[in-house]
Amino acid sequence: MFLGEYTHSLDDKGRLAIPARFRAELADGLYLTRGLDRCLVIWPPAAWKAMADRLNALSPWQADARRLQRLFFSGAVSAVPDKLGRIVIPEYLRNYAELQQDQDVVLVGVSDRVEIWSGPRWLAERGDAESNGVELAEQLARQGL
Repeated sequence: MFLGEYTHSLDDKGRLAIPARFRAELADGLYLTRGLDRCLVIWPPAAWKAMADRLNALSPWQADARRLQRLFFSGAVSAVPDKLGRIVIPEYLRNYAELQQDQDVVLVGVSDRVEIWSGPRWLAERGDAESNGVELAEQLARQGL
């Protein structure tokens, strides 16, 4: 399970260090793709397969399903962290998530996945969740979650 918030930076080759607490679960490989909120998502193989199976079960006859499948799969890359626990983030994914060398990059553990955020975007996202946490919880409770 991935938990916590860690701040790192990109090196000049677009490499990002995976937090030490996450490395054991990702040592044999991972999948990296676009997230829904202009972040990137790291999936360990088992969680990737489960999510891919769910997306593949969507009807290709529905436009929204096709768009989500394209977003998820077209940006995906597989990787194995190097000896120092780093992965290379391709330029098109860095651009999507607005990751820059001169800014903090925040890795956030979200149970079965790790999200990668630009520092400014993460501060805004976290601030919004903190400000609206009670309303979010009440809304989800009304939906039975």
